Amino acid sequence: MSDLIEARNLRKSFTTPVGDVHAVNGLSLNVRSGEVFGLLGANGAGKTTTLRMILGLMKPTSGSATVAGFDVATQPEQVKRSVALVSASAGLYQWLSPRELMHYFADLYDVPEASANRRIDQLADLFDLTSFIDRPCSGLSTGQQQRVNLARSLMHDPPVVLMDEPTRGLDIVGSKRIFDFTARLKELGKAVIFCTHRLEEAQRLCDRFGLMFRGRLQLEGTLTELRQKSARESITDMFLDLMDEHNSTTEESMQPQPVTAIPALEGRSA
Repeated sequence: MSDLIEARNLRKSFTTPVGDVHAVNGLSLNVRSGEVFGLLGANGAGKTTTLRMILGLMKPTSGSATVAGFDVATQPEQVKRSVALVSASAGLYQWLSPRELMHYFADLYDVPEASANRRIDQLADLFDLTSFIDRPCSGLSTGQQQRVNLARSLMHDPPVVLMDEPTRGLDIVGSKRIFDFTARLKELGKAVIFCTHRLEEAQRLCDRFGLMFRGRLQLEGTLTELRQKSARESITDMFLDLMDEHNSTTEESMQPQPVTAIPALEGRSA
């Protein structure tokens, strides 16, 4: 299996009134064809910033990344054509039907009309859209809109799929649909980054994991490898250990230092 996603020493810093903030600090990873990589961490760990740099939406402060062999800095258009982004925050054009919406995205990616028609039929069958494919999206339920969003993301048949908190706000049925979708992507040979703070969900789904904390990839590997490195069974316990380690270091650095006695000045009593 070839590496479809490669990131090398990615860094992203933001200048604020109180100083520089290092959102991502020296991150390196690779994801192969047919692999689901779980990029895990709490809110603010740097996951979404990492995805934006890989997608070419945000320029890294330093470091490099390639997607399907294209450099995100010098070949951004080719990168975007090679990637599907699935996000819980992605919306639909409410006045369009699912069929019209998928045709619209096919046009954006220069998919020929005959190929687009075949692709729509395939995706409608895969995601069970047929019964409402010609109704306006505004009249669809949340679950139906979710399925349309997943189908829309695959209209150009990209080799790489980035999933940013895809189960946020979903119930059990909706989350299972995301899991089934991700398993299907793996069967199709896609390279997938599954970005979430729901650690137990990722443990069931991903082939390899990267635990992010304060902009750094602190642990990386398969579940077996992470258990050997951390002596913990669950990813949640591994992450809590990282937090405890950081908090202990921070508390030690904030402890008051002993004050050295100041000698009395000459000619004066101490």
